[in-house]
Amino acid sequence: MKFNPAELETQQIYKLMSGSVVPRPIAWVSTLSDDGLLNLAPFSFFTVASRKPPMLCISVGPGVGEREGTVKDTLANIRANGEFVINISTTPLGNQLQKTAEHVPSEVDEFAKAGLTPEPSELVKPMRVKEAPIQMECKLHQIVELGSDHLVIGELVMYHIEEKYYLEPYKVNLTALRPLGRLANQFSEIKDIFSLPKDDLK
Repeated sequence: MKFNPAELETQQIYKLMSGSVVPRPIAWVSTLSDDGLLNLAPFSFFTVASRKPPMLCISVGPGVGEREGTVKDTLANIRANGEFVINISTTPLGNQLQKTAEHVPSEVDEFAKAGLTPEPSELVKPMRVKEAPIQMECKLHQIVELGSDHLVIGELVMYHIEEKYYLEPYKVNLTALRPLGRLANQFSEIKDIFSLPKDDLK
């Protein structure tokens, strides 16, 4: 089978792409509005963008449902204040993460809605998710408009990790972390970790 994107609806090609580019890491992004409102939302279009200086990027899509034709709060807040935090979720935090993905009015505090604890950052104003084992404070480097979406690139200015997830030298204990991955509209816990080549790989 083959599909020409030019002949498909946006949602149709999105389903094919998001079901093929898997598993995807999830950036749990916390921002702050001009009015001091806390915002928290997950984004699975997320990766490392640069080593030096260290940069991360997320792709933010347009508003959906009742907010169609608008930009998401995350993008609006980053545009306004130039700062955000990328929190990394574990599998046990999956239900809280999903709660923050729900479409709610801008004035709703997703931290409170999901029963999460906001923790002050050191170099940026947006709060960190205290329960998240890894939190990365970022300052905006650039926003690139890509069709209907916006690629947000931020420079990592402070990295936080709980000691039990840290391995010398400068490594993350992935087995302990139990990272949560996105598979289309489903999720997975990465458990079977191995090196290649592997004799019994089938």
